[in-house]
Amino acid sequence: MIVRHFDDIVANEKDRVVSDAKWTSVRMLLAGDGMGFSFHLTFLEEGSEHTFHYKNHFESVYCMKGKGRITDLATGETHEIRPGTMYALNEHDKHTLVADEELVMACCFNPPVTGDEVHQEDGSYAAPVPENA
Repeated sequence: MIVRHFDDIVANEKDRVVSDAKWTSVRMLLAGDGMGFSFHLTFLEEGSEHTFHYKNHFESVYCMKGKGRITDLATGETHEIRPGTMYALNEHDKHTLVADEELVMACCFNPPVTGDEVHQEDGSYAAPVPENA
C-alpha cells in the first residue's frame, strides 16, 4: 500500500514537485511506484495559456477548482473547463489549455512519468525509456 500526503510531498520531496511556465505539478505517484500510471495534482496560474502535445503518453484530467478552456488544435473545438469537468487525451490530442482562473487539476498519465520529464519544444514529454534498454 502506498500512502502519501500532499503537504508532506511539498515540504519534503522536492523532486516530486515540478514547475515550469506558470504551472506546478505535484507528482503523487510516479513510474517507480509500479502502478502503471502516474498521478499528479497540477496548478495552472490564472491568465496562463499552455499548448501541450503528449505524443508519447495518454492523459486524463479532472478539474477540481477554477475555470478555463481547452481547445483541440486539430478540430478547433473548444470546451469549457470548470469543477467536475474531465477530459481525456485518448488520441494524443494536441491542445491549448487556458486558465481563466487558477485551475487545480488531478491528472493521470499512461505510461507513467518518472518525475524527471520537462516539456519539449513541441509540448510533449519524451518517450519513456524501456527498463531493459
